[in-house]
Amino acid sequence: MEVFSKENFNSVGLHQDFIDEQEGKLSKKDLQLLTIESLMKNGKRNDDACLQVIASLKLLGVYDTDVKQDSKIVNDPIHGHIELHPACLAIIDTPQFQRLRNIKQLGMCYHVYPGAAHNRFEHSLGVCYLAGQFARTLQKNQPYLGITDNDILCVEIAGLCHDLGHGPFSHVFDGLFIPVVRPGHQWKHEQASIDMLDYLIQENKLVLDDEGPLKKYGLNDTDIIFIKEQIFGPLDKTKGLTGREKHKHYLYEIVSNKRNGIDVDKWDYFARDCHHLGIKNNFDHNRFMKFARVIKAKGKDTDKEAEWQICIREKEISNLYNMFYTRYTLHKTAYQHRVTKTIESMIRQVLVKANDDLLFVAQDGRKLKMSECIDDMKAYSQLTDNVLSQIMDSNSDSPNMKEAKEIVQCIFTRKLYPCIYESDPLDPKNFTLKEDGIRDGILKRAEEIDAGNKYVPDDLIVQFVKLDFGMKDENPVEKLLVYSKGAEDEASVLTKTKASRVLGPVNFSELFIRVVSRSPNIDTLKKAARQYVETTINTIEPAE
Repeated sequence: MEVFSKENFNSVGLHQDFIDEQEGKLSKKDLQLLTIESLMKNGKRNDDACLQVIASLKLLGVYDTDVKQDSKIVNDPIHGHIELHPACLAIIDTPQFQRLRNIKQLGMCYHVYPGAAHNRFEHSLGVCYLAGQFARTLQKNQPYLGITDNDILCVEIAGLCHDLGHGPFSHVFDGLFIPVVRPGHQWKHEQASIDMLDYLIQENKLVLDDEGPLKKYGLNDTDIIFIKEQIFGPLDKTKGLTGREKHKHYLYEIVSNKRNGIDVDKWDYFARDCHHLGIKNNFDHNRFMKFARVIKAKGKDTDKEAEWQICIREKEISNLYNMFYTRYTLHKTAYQHRVTKTIESMIRQVLVKANDDLLFVAQDGRKLKMSECIDDMKAYSQLTDNVLSQIMDSNSDSPNMKEAKEIVQCIFTRKLYPCIYESDPLDPKNFTLKEDGIRDGILKRAEEIDAGNKYVPDDLIVQFVKLDFGMKDENPVEKLLVYSKGAEDEASVLTKTKASRVLGPVNFSELFIRVVSRSPNIDTLKKAARQYVETTINTIEPAE
């Protein structure tokens, strides 16, 4: 219970007679019961004097209002009017965060779905909002958990900053470009997110002494670690999670849930992407939050110590399957769309070709290639989807840059590489083939069919399209603990029968082989692709 001292009252200029009246009643709860009528009792004060008392109590933070002082309201098309904490606003109003306005949420999906023009900036605001809503719901429903306002602010900031590290065209940069130009380099956008957060805080002096906005609102070094751990995981694998005590580790499941993949990041992009793509979203994240509870229990591995974790009411399993089906639908119809993936392959070639010629200024003044920018956040902060315009406007006359411009021009004029083959769905569990191996096999078969022509690796692009429920071939629902109405603090693992019943599929993943041609000899390559792939994979079980 929050209690105010006489020194608190003196600091806002409250008169001694009021302080004497409130002797023994200095708790926030007691003071919230004061009204103008009660303050005027016995004729001691007129209404103007009472209003002065109320104003002073407001300065002390006695009265909870719908909108906090210095916060802002943003009208979001998905969540309506959302309130942003002033500490979050301090981060938002920096060049490093504003950069996210120029990175589309769905990358090259925009070239297939005209409505998919939303960006990482608005998604980040949405995740920040949902993270705060989820944490507050747990705080209200289970006050004994001891979730503080400081905890909630840290969770909101983690949601806000989780995508700071995305490069141009989102996953094209970290998933397709970096592995080619920095082979063997173990880098993910989550690493860039926490590096960019450090850079953002330093450059904008957000924790400078007691004047920095983050320190002003009570955040310390441990809180910054907690925020970064929610985005990246343990900063030191040997020490594990250190930002919060073990009994609060369930807070790590809100923004990025490593346990079962059910988190507010997905909730926002499911709702937001469906809205802009024109796809139905049947998952109700607000209902999920209402029925979520934190329970100390063991999971499937009974050898492990019981842990505090977020659990869900047993009857909500159908709502969860709606969430995973939504994920599957989005991947199948948009994220892994044939044209989307083709354009992404073309963009990868553009970035690889332009890598040596397109340079960015580092913190020490050096000029860095795109592939080197991941090591320097000043240079990295200059990378956005605008890189295509920079390539087209480049004065470089190198053969690679010339080819990069030609590919960009093909994208802009819709002269896209044709997809010449797509397999039936396969079971990934029995699949060991590699993309390069399939490509080389098809090219060899093409030369056998068309003996007069020589084919090279650049003639073909082989793509593996993997669709699942977020945990490869496993059912994520089986990873979740549930409780029943009559036993709200007792959680258990769903039996396989209950977890899969008529609500869930038999298989939880499938794979397609897709072949795209860069050669004009389409008919030959189409025949070779069908013959080689279907002969090679005829021993692999199809996905049911």
